[in-house]
Amino acid sequence: MIDLPFSSFRLHFHTGQPPKLPHYAGSTWRGALGHALKRTVCVVRDTPCAKCMLNRSCAYPYLFETPPSPDSSKMKRYNAAPHPYVLAIDPAQNSQEYSLGLTLFGRGQSFLPHLIHALGKAGVQGLGKYRQRFELTGVTQHHLTPNPGDCSLIFQPGDPLQPLQSYIPELPPCPERLRIEFMTPLRLRREEHYVTPDTFRFSDLFGNLLRRISMLSHFHTDTPLETDFAGLTQQARSVEYLESQLRWWDWTRYSTRQDSEMQMGGLLGYVDLDGQTITDFWPYLWLGQWTHAGKAATMGLGQFRLVSLFFARTPSCGENPGGSRIEKVACHEPL
Repeated sequence: MIDLPFSSFRLHFHTGQPPKLPHYAGSTWRGALGHALKRTVCVVRDTPCAKCMLNRSCAYPYLFETPPSPDSSKMKRYNAAPHPYVLAIDPAQNSQEYSLGLTLFGRGQSFLPHLIHALGKAGVQGLGKYRQRFELTGVTQHHLTPNPGDCSLIFQPGDPLQPLQSYIPELPPCPERLRIEFMTPLRLRREEHYVTPDTFRFSDLFGNLLRRISMLSHFHTDTPLETDFAGLTQQARSVEYLESQLRWWDWTRYSTRQDSEMQMGGLLGYVDLDGQTITDFWPYLWLGQWTHAGKAATMGLGQFRLVSLFFARTPSCGENPGGSRIEKVACHEPL
């Protein structure tokens, strides 16, 4: 059992015209969110977070710089822990009604009001090259169980925020045959090189997910993940996929912090797996739909969904564009 409670939300905006944002706008939203959040919560101006005496009690460093605990035995060679949130953005949105997914993990859930407020401010101030304004109209929260795909309105401007109770959703059974569909570019590295469609292995994805979920639970919950890390990692190397249709997608983003354009290419497409070979990995794959995987996961990259093959019914929560004999397994609400 992976003890990583999380909550999944969707913020709804009105733009007045179709959005004029980059195709994968997660970096745009994340940058605007960071600026708006710091302006909202920082009471010690012109002081680097690392040198501020409020560093351990302020929302901004916890969410955006996430320093490890000084007595932490993990990640001693890293400067920061994984951030306790993920943005999820549908690149195909093309109407005046725009939505932004937000998932919070562990103690990060307590900062939901800060993030809603800051994202609302970011939208009003304008995003992207054209400084397009996004007016926050409401926030919904997904029901992870017992009715996956359903959602409840928990906030409208002028009304109090009323989030649903946080819990750990029940794990559904592993299907006989599983498809992992990568919806935004997946950026994985092996031996200092990016994994390509020709070099992709299941162990690349699982190893990254295992580390990410372990670190999220270690730094953002009171129950660090306890499992056979070495055994699972070794076992994952023997898993072969049944079918693969992967391609490399190149795109660039501009980094204000580094004042330069950055290459952000990654894998898109899908791989099919025999369910009998992945039962030990199933809990991590299922949870990975919300944590995302690979580099830049916080800003929406590495998003994937799981579908079970050999079902004739397509549920209302989403359809797979590749065929009619696919039914969605997990209760993740697709974009």
